Amino acid sequence: MAYKRILTIQDISCVGQCSLTVALPILSASGLETCILPSAVLSTHTGGFKGYTFRDLTDDIPGIADHWESEGIKFDAVYSGYLGSARQIAYVKDITKRLASEGGLSIVDPAMADNGRLYVGFDQDFVEAMKSLVFSADIILPNITEACMLTGTEYRESYDRAYIDGLLESLESAGASTVILTGVSFAPGSTGVLVDEKGVRSYYEHRKIAKGCHGTGDIFASAFVGAMMGGRPLIDSAKIAADYTVLCIEGTQGDPGHWYGVKFEQGLPDYIRMLGL
Repeated sequence: MAYKRILTIQDISCVGQCSLTVALPILSASGLETCILPSAVLSTHTGGFKGYTFRDLTDDIPGIADHWESEGIKFDAVYSGYLGSARQIAYVKDITKRLASEGGLSIVDPAMADNGRLYVGFDQDFVEAMKSLVFSADIILPNITEACMLTGTEYRESYDRAYIDGLLESLESAGASTVILTGVSFAPGSTGVLVDEKGVRSYYEHRKIAKGCHGTGDIFASAFVGAMMGGRPLIDSAKIAADYTVLCIEGTQGDPGHWYGVKFEQGLPDYIRMLGL
């Protein structure tokens, strides 16, 4: 496998097993040189903790990008996750244009909503700004809520295959190239991921674990990107990422004190074996 360099842009939640504290080790374990650009630093993530600290790093981003450009640094892929503002979205677009190598990929996890609602701090203006990033990317990884918001589709908790096909067609009409749609459930007790590569669709179903966990979307996205950048087909990468995410959740069940994330670190040897490294 060629030694590739990837840039991931998202926040650092110092405690909480999400965003960059998940992306950096998983991408590194997949064999990629992983460079990071923190969008903010938080003492913890915002899901369940109180009184957390927050340091916005938006104003630091242009200078970092300018330095990289002056050094001739390029990236085989730019992978963005949670972004805190429309300004940051614009900077990600600029960095991708300036610093992606020839043939380099733009990979976007919109990371702004779930369960029919935007995350705290986001509004419709942010959704509109995110559209410009999502629909210029090579690969996007929305959940159903995010896909609905990006296309103006009514969100439903219960749906059928026709609804999902319509949602994917709306994403394609808006400019999406390759869509990795997560959290797609067609039967009780199961969920899955649907890969749509320029209209060619494949679905991978796996067991649904009832209790949700913080950070699992970041784990899936990072594991998918790591597998895919190693040259694996998209559906195979999605299977690996889904299986690894489920394994991480299972490894955390039974520990009520570990409510803020999942023990993904203990599953890294299994992830590496899944990749055949």
